[in-house]
Amino acid sequence: MTTVEKKRRCCAKAAVRWLAGSAWFVAALVTWLWPDGDDFPDTLLLAGLLAAVGVVLLVMVAAKRLKDRAAWMLALGLGLALWELVQAKCLLLPRPFFGTPQDLLDVFLTDWRRLGDSLYHSLMLLVCGYSIGAVLGVVVGVALGWSLRFRYWVRPLMRLIGPLPPVALLPLAFVIMPSTRLAGLSLMALAAGFPVAVLTWSGVAAVDPSYYALARTMGAKPRFLVWRVALPAATPQIFVGLFMGLGAAFSMLVVAEMLGVKSGLGFYMQWSQGWAAYPNMYAALLVMSLMCSGLMSLLFKVRDRVLRWQKDGLKW
Repeated sequence: MTTVEKKRRCCAKAAVRWLAGSAWFVAALVTWLWPDGDDFPDTLLLAGLLAAVGVVLLVMVAAKRLKDRAAWMLALGLGLALWELVQAKCLLLPRPFFGTPQDLLDVFLTDWRRLGDSLYHSLMLLVCGYSIGAVLGVVVGVALGWSLRFRYWVRPLMRLIGPLPPVALLPLAFVIMPSTRLAGLSLMALAAGFPVAVLTWSGVAAVDPSYYALARTMGAKPRFLVWRVALPAATPQIFVGLFMGLGAAFSMLVVAEMLGVKSGLGFYMQWSQGWAAYPNMYAALLVMSLMCSGLMSLLFKVRDRVLRWQKDGLKW
């Protein structure tokens, strides 16, 4: 790449950064100056919030803090302006199935208590179910990779039950378990535990036998071999299983809350759809997306800290 091309690329990146803040000002002006197609709440507040985001972005550009995400912020600002123009100003999409930015903001302003309570119940159910499944998965996976007798008895059960979608067991769980919440918790643990067990088993089984032989020559006991040899060597595979289990637990959480559990974001979405409150449903989807993405990011942070020696690992 020549020096001229590098300068052009730097100028283009700088222009994108300054345009990112300007795009949010455009969205604010469209929201404020263009007359609404209907009587929508909080239009002025929405315009003020969009302008405030534009100010923050411009300050970040001036402080050289907005770099890689500038293009995304530009696209988001233009997307919000287009959404406001198409739906709030021109009413081009059928209502109430397609709401406006004002509708979404109004949900967060007026129904934040119920949304917060739903988020709390979903988060508690997910964390409990996933944690139980992850711990049991690691224990079962280590036992499968270490003990031939345990593998003989448990492997056929895993091959029979593990591949089944946990959703298929939902009616049976509602009959067997004393409460719908406990049924959802159990199925989330099953959804998370199976991939963790399989990947842990794979990691333990793939450990080089020479590691065990070397440790035994130094007087290592079986417990030391499990905790200090097998588990550390299998940690990369275990984290792959943890990521897969977290995704499976997310799916099971939504189904359980929609079909049986009487609280949480899934139940809130089902209730919103029943009352044709589609902006509430979209707000719950947004909160659920942020919750799932946040938990996945947290798990990646833990992975990056535990596996510091894997510098080129997958990033989130």
